[in-house]
Amino acid sequence: MTAAGIVAGYAADSLFGDPRRAHPVALFGKAAAALEKNMWADSRQKGFLYAVLCAGGATGAGVAVTGLTRSCPLARFAATATATWIVLGGRGLATEGTVMATLLEAGDLTAARARLSHLCGRDADSLDAEGLARAATESIAENTSDAIVAPLVWGALAGIPGLLGYRALNTLDAMVGHRSPRHARFGWASARADDIANLLPARLSAAAATVAAPFVGGSPAKALRVWRRDAGKHPSPNAGQVEAAFAGALGVSLGGVTSYGGKVERRGPLGDGGGPTPADLRRAVRLSRLTGLAALAVTVAASVAATRR
Repeated sequence: MTAAGIVAGYAADSLFGDPRRAHPVALFGKAAAALEKNMWADSRQKGFLYAVLCAGGATGAGVAVTGLTRSCPLARFAATATATWIVLGGRGLATEGTVMATLLEAGDLTAARARLSHLCGRDADSLDAEGLARAATESIAENTSDAIVAPLVWGALAGIPGLLGYRALNTLDAMVGHRSPRHARFGWASARADDIANLLPARLSAAAATVAAPFVGGSPAKALRVWRRDAGKHPSPNAGQVEAAFAGALGVSLGGVTSYGGKVERRGPLGDGGGPTPADLRRAVRLSRLTGLAALAVTVAASVAATRR
């Protein structure tokens, strides 16, 4: 029933997107923010305890739901489908990428700069059209792994606890995992745990994007070459995998100078082509959808195989 529930949850996300009211992930974020106010200290130890309490609480809730539905396959199916729908973000990611492409095609840079915050926390005020397209394309690539593939992988590996625990970790990384002065030490554990949780999903995402390259006008051979050559140029051990594969599949160049909160990072170039255009951003959205479908097929097959053992 786990595999069927994951498929149903994926379909719900594809059809309906995120729940419009009282989104559980948003409620978790509010609770985690409130706990941070009471627990914060410039300490890795306190940050570790914070991550354990938050992610452990979400995982524990998943364990409880699993136990409560153990004797009722229909209830287990419904719980798995609901949890999968809650933690996936595929439709929302595709919508934001498409909106950004539309704004850039219309030449509305003011609106595009404001809209970029829906995809990432990058400083947008000084970005031109190419910079905005690059930032959006990179975010589409990275979040394909974080918001689509990784939840599917952890759902297949650990059921409802895996789904909820992974989403909690990923949310904590977004909240406290960046190396700001406040979170450099306190957010260390959340960031490292998220890195570990995404090691396999990021590489599966890159492999799926490589295979899907012909469906967006690209070459699997080129995507593989760029992936292998350039992934290590990115400061993230996981985002670089997916962004390099997307760059190769799309035939564009990503990477370069990036600014978050006034802090400038100089990343190595990913890919061989020119900077992405709005049309390339639309292709990135299609590649993201195809990558998600490929990951769904792989994880469902793995889940079914594990059940039959």
